[in-house]
Amino acid sequence: MNRIKSDINLSVVFLNYNRLKETRKTTLYLKEILSNHKNVEVIAVDNASTDKSQEFLKSQKDWLTVVEMQKNVGIAGLNEGFKKASGEYILVLDDDSHPYDETTIDLIINILDENADVGVVACQIEFSDGSPFRTWHIPGTDQAGESMAFVGCGFAIRRNLFESVGWFPEEFFLYQNEVEVAIRVALKGYKIWYEPKCRVVHREYPKRNWRQVYFPTRNSIWIIRRYFPYPVFLYLIASRLFIGFVRAVQFRELVWYFKAVKDAFTEKIEHDILPLKIRNQFRTFKEQNSIAHQLKNRILKKKKILF
Repeated sequence: MNRIKSDINLSVVFLNYNRLKETRKTTLYLKEILSNHKNVEVIAVDNASTDKSQEFLKSQKDWLTVVEMQKNVGIAGLNEGFKKASGEYILVLDDDSHPYDETTIDLIINILDENADVGVVACQIEFSDGSPFRTWHIPGTDQAGESMAFVGCGFAIRRNLFESVGWFPEEFFLYQNEVEVAIRVALKGYKIWYEPKCRVVHREYPKRNWRQVYFPTRNSIWIIRRYFPYPVFLYLIASRLFIGFVRAVQFRELVWYFKAVKDAFTEKIEHDILPLKIRNQFRTFKEQNSIAHQLKNRILKKKKILF
């Protein structure tokens, strides 16, 4: 698709659903951080909130663009924001995350400007107290380098690349959409670059609920079914079923677990087996869905497991 050349370097897009307090904080942080950046735009997507979030966002229309969804469609709402983005690059945030300072904005633009083979910049995610948010999606170090994936509440991507891979997979609704996009980016021949100096503050940790059982279980199985060959995918699916069951018992959400399993296997999936080289790039995803690897980590107590 041909697009009109824009003076905007970076489009910042975030999604809100019934989190007025957090959205207000994110909006005001962005307004302050971007006050000297004339080539950066902000797009706020609201997933049909009922807590007056829309009214607040509309009051900020003098400096940001508001996209109002008619119902809560999960990450698909972000896609509507991406489509309206006019920047060469897109920085994706949650309603409860924000760049640490303007240095992060400048560094993201510089990395993508100067490295044509980098398609995505994975930011370091930290809590409000400065402690790191450790997750298997990104390296657990403070050294810059290639990364398997990124964290959805703080990453930047080339807009044209994002569009070419189909934005976020709408059917996922929530969770593991980062891995799906990371795989598609790798298939396009681009790198994901982790830069710990690109700091994004994630102010809240997700609360335990049925969503952390249903979506990771269903969506992980979809990814395994699509991209991994026999017999590897049989082992990974068996492991994922066990891991999901343990999590369901912990969260007391067995009903949602069994629904996830049903939906994971009734959905028609087109096979697109990854080349060995790219499968090796996603070794961490395989380990996350390997019961042997998870048990080993538990026994050795080397790291906390985040599903």
